[in-house]
Amino acid sequence: MKCVVRNMKMLLALSVTTMITTTAMAQQAPVPGRIAFVNARLVLQSMPGYAQAESTFTAELAAGRVEIERMQASLDSAATDFQQQQVMLTPSNRTAKQSELQATSDRIQQRIAEIQQQLGRREEELLSPMQERLSAIIDGLRAENNYSMVVDLSAQGLGIITYDKSLDITQRVVLRVNQSQN
Repeated sequence: MKCVVRNMKMLLALSVTTMITTTAMAQQAPVPGRIAFVNARLVLQSMPGYAQAESTFTAELAAGRVEIERMQASLDSAATDFQQQQVMLTPSNRTAKQSELQATSDRIQQRIAEIQQQLGRREEELLSPMQERLSAIIDGLRAENNYSMVVDLSAQGLGIITYDKSLDITQRVVLRVNQSQN
């Protein structure tokens, strides 16, 4: 009888310990997160000021392209002239002309890199305030609706083939953007 009582006490203690351990593990186990999807590019394009920013950037990009094309045409012309004249040049003059053409080509490549950097900075300058605002709105919706993550459908390289369209919050983000303007 004492053995049965002692076994019952041990079984009860083991059960209580298992229950406490299971409860503690359940409390620590992460809850599966909710995921939402948004087409951030579509929302960004619908934001006030985007059309003006895009127009400004497009004009500046066109000016940069014109400058690059002008420099390239000048280099092409100099190279063509060299090709036609090289037979008549002395070896030292030919070498000097080739070095001059190479230096011109290097300067043009450097200027092209500068133009590309300037355009990149300008695009960021124009879009950054809108992107930050959009990010804050999306983050607000994420927090309000307890989403663990919001995936941008417009981001390249995601490899999303299909998803539950009811999880797409793009229209809610557009609505929130429009509401924040008023």
